[in-house]
Parts: sequence; C-alpha cells; structure tokens
Amino acid sequence: MKAMICTAFAPVEELQHGDFPEPQAGPGEVVIDVVAAGVNYPDVLIVQGKYQTKPALPFVPGSEAAGRIAAVGPDVTGFAVGDRVIAFTGSGAFAEKVRVPATQVWPVPDGVDLEVAAGIAITYGTSYHALKDRAQLKPGETLLVLGAGGGVGLTAVELGKRMGARVIAAASSADKLALAKAQGADELIDYAQEDLRERIKALTDGRGVDVVYDPVGGPMNLTAVKSLAWGGRLLVIGFAGGDIPSIPANLLLLKSASAVGVLWGNSVRADPVTQGANMRQLLSWLAEGALKPVIDTRFALPDAVAALQHLEKRKVKGKVLLTVAPAS
Repeated sequence: MKAMICTAFAPVEELQHGDFPEPQAGPGEVVIDVVAAGVNYPDVLIVQGKYQTKPALPFVPGSEAAGRIAAVGPDVTGFAVGDRVIAFTGSGAFAEKVRVPATQVWPVPDGVDLEVAAGIAITYGTSYHALKDRAQLKPGETLLVLGAGGGVGLTAVELGKRMGARVIAAASSADKLALAKAQGADELIDYAQEDLRERIKALTDGRGVDVVYDPVGGPMNLTAVKSLAWGGRLLVIGFAGGDIPSIPANLLLLKSASAVGVLWGNSVRADPVTQGANMRQLLSWLAEGALKPVIDTRFALPDAVAALQHLEKRKVKGKVLLTVAPAS
C-alpha cells in the first residue's frame, strides 16, 4: 500500500511517500480503508521525536482517520466489513490502510461526510473530554480559550458555548478571532495587540475566569493562571507555543485553583467506555448539524509534508485534512 513513511526522527521534510506493508487485523483489531486522515500538531512532534511517545521506526504517522472497515479480527463484535467509521489511530493514518484496536473505532452516522468526520476525533474529542470530564464545566461559568483560532481551540469555543458557558476567545490575529466569533465566542481578546491580563480583568469585573483552556503554553500560561477565579481550573492541553511552562504552586493555592492535565489519547485507552460515549455524543451532534467543523485546507496523501509544514507555520484556522481515497 502507499503511505507516508518515517525512517528516522527528523524534520517533517524527511518523510517519504512510498510502499509500506499492508496491516493485518489481529485479535481485537480492525483494518480500515482510509478515506481521509486528520492532521494535528502532535503529528509534527511525533515525526521529529519530540512527543511524549515515540513509535518504533520505521512507522507511518497520522493519529486519526475515517474510512470503511476492510477486515475484522478475531473477538471483534459490533463491526462488519464496509462499515463507515472514524478511529483514533495514534499512528498509521497517513496510509491507504490502517490497523486499529476496535475500542478506538466509532461508527459514523448516515449522512455525515467521511472527510469531515476524519477531523473530529482528536480536536473535538480532546475538547469535550477536557471541558466535560476534567473541568466539569457548568452552565454560566466563564471559559477562557487560548489559541482560539486553531484546531482544538475552535472546538473548545464551540463546545464551551454549547455547554452553557460564557466564552472568551483569545487569539493572535483579527481573522482568527472572527472565526472564533462565528463559532460562538461571546468576547474576543487579540493578545498580539492587547494586554491579556487587563482585558480579562475588564471582561470579568476583576473576578477572573472559571476555566482556562490552554493548548499554547509559553508565557501566556502564567497570565492565565493569574487570571483564574476562586476555584478555577487550568486545563493543560498542549504546548503549541513551544515552551513548557512552570506553574507556580502558590498561585494555585491562593485561589484554591487546580491545574488539570488533559491527554485524550491515553484517556481513550484507559477508559474506552466513557470516551466511547463522548465520541458517540459528538457524532450525534455532528449528524444533527449542531456542530460546525471548520476545515482550513485539504491536501492529498503524497502532499503530507506540505500539510505538516502548514501546521508548523501556526497559521492554521481550523482543521487540516489529508484525502486518501474517494469518499463515495
């Protein structure tokens, strides 16, 4: 089969498009004919060997995919050849076929476009798990989303609003903020032009925010911690800004606040029942038209390097997808 192949942990430009052995479904696994794959910033880090986990070399990158079941392994129930599904793959999605544990695969409702569904699992899955399970966000609370114009940030804005929060979207440009506004943000902060701390004070009458969703890291993290309200929760999503911040424990203590880690992929493996229910809810909302995923750019599979470079530039607004095969 054709795939993007990583033979050494190196810049994304070193990835090669070529032939790779076809996967076979083992016990508890399925093989999926990939229609499209979502492209995420962690994929950039995985290829470079900078992520929390490192696949054995050589490997095919790509953490999520949508397609049709091609084969079902022993002991797998609930899936049949031809079923339309999405999957959290961890790796292997940038290929014509991918092997996945059946516990990390979910059926796609009729009427939902498979290409659009390919970008749902990680961004929406992360944000829903973060806001629902980790922060226990309540209606009427104030949610601050940093990096609100990016892939996960936009989903946090959309889901936070759906869950009844007052959403403050913070991003680095007017066009990203316009997109966040269209996804439901109540208030906007351009932190390239405005003082983040002072704007939060003004927007909350000095009270602060109940929940901070931070996929960026870096110096803004400290500002966000200082801006938490009493009993506030900081959601540590990732470090797209590059720097892993150190959180002063005394600031959490003074506000009876919490710093909460969110690693959705490991949560899927550790608690497939809860995360499976979450994913079915998200796909149901998608089928109803209640979710409006934003697609930034589509690339063909051989152009995966360009897709990853696009993410590296940090100019992405919404989701980047790889199209692998026709959806029909």
